[in-house]
Amino acid sequence: MDEVKYPVLTEKSIRLLERNQYTFNVDLQSNKTKIKNWIENFFDVKVIAMNSYRLPEKGGKRGSMIVHPIRCKRMIITLRTGDSIPLFSEQ
Repeated sequence: MDEVKYPVLTEKSIRLLERNQYTFNVDLQSNKTKIKNWIENFFDVKVIAMNSYRLPEKGGKRGSMIVHPIRCKRMIITLRTGDSIPLFSEQ
């Protein structure tokens, strides 16, 4: 599924891991229901809550035009106590 792009690892998202909240960048056309169903089926966890927001636009110049691409949306997913998502593969 191309709707969930990748997990986000920033200072804030690492702090949220302590509260069992995971952050993912997702496709702009995705909605909470699709993402929730995919996360629950793929990782075999129970999603309690979801928050989403669009990333701020970044300005840039391409010739004489100023462009503001929005590439993705960010979802913060709260899981049931005891559930977890492995972010790194163990080797």
